[in-house]
Amino acid sequence: MSITDRLLDIRPLRSSRAFRDLWIGSSVGTLGYQFATVAVLLQVWQMTHSPVWTGAIGLVNAIPQLVFGMVGGSLADAMDRRTLVRLTTLGQVLVATGLTVQALLRLDSLAVLFLLIGLASAFNALGSPARRTFPVRLLPADQVGAGLALQNLAFQASMLVGPALAGLVLAQWGLAPTYLVQAVAGCASLVAVIRLPAMPPLGTVARAGLRQSIDGLRFIRTKPALWGSFATDLAATLLAMPIALFPLINELRFGGNPQTLGLFLSAIAVGGIGAGLLSGMVTRARRAGLIQLVAAGTWGIALAVVGFAQPLWLVFAALAVAGAADTVSVVTRGAMVQLATPDSHRGRVSAVDHIVGVGGPEVGNFRAGLVAGLTSAPVALISGGLACAAIVGVLAITNRPLRTFTIEPATLPDRAPAQ
Repeated sequence: MSITDRLLDIRPLRSSRAFRDLWIGSSVGTLGYQFATVAVLLQVWQMTHSPVWTGAIGLVNAIPQLVFGMVGGSLADAMDRRTLVRLTTLGQVLVATGLTVQALLRLDSLAVLFLLIGLASAFNALGSPARRTFPVRLLPADQVGAGLALQNLAFQASMLVGPALAGLVLAQWGLAPTYLVQAVAGCASLVAVIRLPAMPPLGTVARAGLRQSIDGLRFIRTKPALWGSFATDLAATLLAMPIALFPLINELRFGGNPQTLGLFLSAIAVGGIGAGLLSGMVTRARRAGLIQLVAAGTWGIALAVVGFAQPLWLVFAALAVAGAADTVSVVTRGAMVQLATPDSHRGRVSAVDHIVGVGGPEVGNFRAGLVAGLTSAPVALISGGLACAAIVGVLAITNRPLRTFTIEPATLPDRAPAQ
């Protein structure tokens, strides 16, 4: 493999105007989301000073994902996916506005804050399955992996810049301006979605409903590589998600500085961006299943190291390794899901992908906060990271279809022409 092939593949930005617009708008929207993430963590911590309550943020996010995620997947296979994402993105903008207002009024109400977080999560759950199908509909088959890598790179860049900037804004101006950034960024994301071409489901259109959602789960059950990929990600997120522990670690080891809190998330992004810039090695590789397994195991071990680490530089270094491993795992899993699933089921399978990828980390954050409340933050990190690595090892041994899964980008079922 040449040096050029190892680098980020930017062909999707040149070959599809629609994908380029979507990528820019989504990047701005994700940056705003990072501002809100840090603001919510700090606001809950200031009101409660409890790792259990910061962990409960994850539960408040996860419940709507579980309730509405499959509904969103069923809708994505039954209606124009662009329309669905337009409506749910508008809902998220309205919720961000609500977060700004509650901060301006200084309500200091966990109930109001958690209600708004739950609404934002519900809109996300309803729209994300459809949004996840966009790259495979807008790009040639051999560029789908590269498109997913570009999206993940933008996410990691927002994690690098967003939390650090959010820490500065919080320190200088407080909560309301930080939430306002999310609302403005959400408007940019909405404009990008409005500009997309229509994307109705292809082939036989399923009616939205519980039966169709169950059919999507049955499809996954018949594909060991797919359910194995989801199980690998669940092992990583449910057992080793560290974000709810950051405020406690920051206060215990580094004085509780808001700027340091933002840098914890930024450290993960440093590794993610490094992996993204070299993502050609991943997007051009065929052994996606094996790559995901190695990446998930590395994630768990790196976060266990964070539990042992005392110096700030070692904490940041371990988080950077974890971020790189997470990027590789997300890109490979996303490519496997989209390329191995026919369009008739892609919305519903993407819903499971979304629930696992978003709901899993939120439940994992709740687990981390609960374990830390009963023991300590280092114990929560170390035990979770090592358990993640062990379960991933078991999956690698027992699930041969996942371990040997290869991507053949030249064969993509039920694909519309690139826009």
